[in-house]
Amino acid sequence: MSKNIFVTATGTDVGKTFVSALIVKKMRELNLNCGYYKPVLSGAEIINGNLFAGDCEYVKKIAGLDGKAIDFSSYIFKPALSPHLASQIENNPIKLDKIKSDFMEKSKHNDYTVVEGAGGIVCPMDLSKEEPFLIKDIIKGLGLDVIVISSAELGSINSAVLTVEYAKQHNIDVRGIILNHYNENDNMQADNKLQIERLTGVPVIACVKTDDNDLLINEKTLVSLFN
Repeated sequence: MSKNIFVTATGTDVGKTFVSALIVKKMRELNLNCGYYKPVLSGAEIINGNLFAGDCEYVKKIAGLDGKAIDFSSYIFKPALSPHLASQIENNPIKLDKIKSDFMEKSKHNDYTVVEGAGGIVCPMDLSKEEPFLIKDIIKGLGLDVIVISSAELGSINSAVLTVEYAKQHNIDVRGIILNHYNENDNMQADNKLQIERLTGVPVIACVKTDDNDLLINEKTLVSLFN
């Protein structure tokens, strides 16, 4: 069984896939057997008659992973919508038991596994029943701690604090925060980093620039995130 970490974010298009790819790439450059799993993916395309799972394809390419990209995910939907709606349109309900089973099988082949979520930590998987099924239920069902990806730009303090507090309320351990789209010459962003750490009590473990191809993080710190 591998050691694992779940990558969530303050919202959609914040950079989960980009940062997940950098994490897996960095781990593999350290000669560590690190794999990748994305339970649910929306917005897949049909290219030349084949299903193209963009996020999984990206991580596979950047991190140099073997295998078919579509095998890195349990549920792949074509509509670029919230998973609960995409699964409803395709009549393919998202089941936690399947995700747990697939995760157990896939992680057997890794010493470390990065699990990437969909949307933010409250992203809905199924709202058809009285009890909502959200991404946080996948996190808890897999028994994982999380890294939160946040933009470094204006508004990031509010969204980062709300995400971390929601995780804490649901007994999810936040191991660190990574700021994406970081501009080291922007005084506001430097202050955002300080205030996010102060208000959440969680360390900002890395700051990633828009076009970075490497994750600047200490090896010991990176490996310690996985449990």
